[in-house]
Amino acid sequence: MSTVMSEAQTVQLSYDDGARAVELAREAVESYVLHGQREHPGSMRDAFYARTGAFVRVQSTRGRGRLRGCAGAYQGSDQLGHAIVDAAIQAASADSAGSEIGSKELDDLSISVCVVSNTLLTNDPLEDLELGTHGVAIDTGNKHAWLYPTLPVEQNWSKEKYLSLVCRKADVSPVAWQDDDTMITLFEGQVYRERPDGGSVEEL
Repeated sequence: MSTVMSEAQTVQLSYDDGARAVELAREAVESYVLHGQREHPGSMRDAFYARTGAFVRVQSTRGRGRLRGCAGAYQGSDQLGHAIVDAAIQAASADSAGSEIGSKELDDLSISVCVVSNTLLTNDPLEDLELGTHGVAIDTGNKHAWLYPTLPVEQNWSKEKYLSLVCRKADVSPVAWQDDDTMITLFEGQVYRERPDGGSVEEL
């Protein structure tokens, strides 16, 4: 049995909205890395006034495309435009993947944005989880962690491995997702990213 959480404000992005979301995330990363400043979203598209969660993921386009940062939240009280900027800055900082993004890396990055459209608090994650559709967040005690929705498809993970890895990220037992007092939230959304070849933005 699952319980739908309704705190996220449903938002449906057009392709142009998604492309602008990625552009805004890149502007925010560059402004932070080059000038130490917070980019202002400026005149925002209508969809960016919705109050919902957002994630920004930054990968290197060199070598095996290692993760350079990922940040955000599956629910938020900020307008989407500001949530994207804040997530992008956090993803670029040393707090995310262990080292701050440097100015020489900016031309060798691929940025993606996930805008949350729905969240589901589930008592049966194996049943409810759809790989490639859902990101996963875990809350247990004072531990919290989440993983990006495209990861299990990129890495060819099973549902069990995906759930165990979000537990490991929260620094709890890899089977903690099975415990009755563990909260598992599935979040789905639209994911847009810069094409690795430097071309236009694509929706995943």
